[in-house]
Amino acid sequence: MPRKPWDLDFTAEPEEVAALRRIMRLHLGSWGLHGLVDSAQLCVSELVANVITHVGLGTPTTLAVSMSGTHLRIEVHDPDTRALPTLVHAGSDSEGGRGMALVDAIADRWGVQLRGDRKVTWCELATGLSSADGHCGGARVTRAEAMLGLYGAARLPRTAAPSTLSVAVAEEAAIDVIADLLHWLRVHGCDADEALDRAQFQFEAEISEAEGSSK
Repeated sequence: MPRKPWDLDFTAEPEEVAALRRIMRLHLGSWGLHGLVDSAQLCVSELVANVITHVGLGTPTTLAVSMSGTHLRIEVHDPDTRALPTLVHAGSDSEGGRGMALVDAIADRWGVQLRGDRKVTWCELATGLSSADGHCGGARVTRAEAMLGLYGAARLPRTAAPSTLSVAVAEEAAIDVIADLLHWLRVHGCDADEALDRAQFQFEAEISEAEGSSK
């Protein structure tokens, strides 16, 4: 699964945070990193809030997201190279200083880079992937990936390598797999609708269990 870096320019305003959180959820969902959504959204919220508080409302800012090895990397760029984020261990009765402390608690690592015209505050979250383009989801996803590779190869141009299987091609290949299995069940006297219902029930139960264990 290719996970291409992306970035988004915005102005540092409180109203922008909700939209940025939604965008993070959508992108991480398309990358198959559902388990990181809550942590990534919180990091984005705090990094943007840090710009609003210490640089100023309306600051031209950029959110950049990429893979750093097997870690998810989140960057917030702003033009002020003087206001450097610091880790403040705020007391229980303090209203400030909590932002980077939250990022420090959630992220595996974080830091600040100074470039010629901007400051980059970044953090990285562990994905549990074996490679930057690898899949998460366990043995079921691994088996499905192997099967989709066989089906999807027939849809690729002859000059394309099997590794270039796109999400769109893989989705069509998955539909072919499901249709073929339903045909197989039918010719063997099985109830295809019942099989679909059972598969859907099992899928939803496993997703629910996985989400429960991640909280």
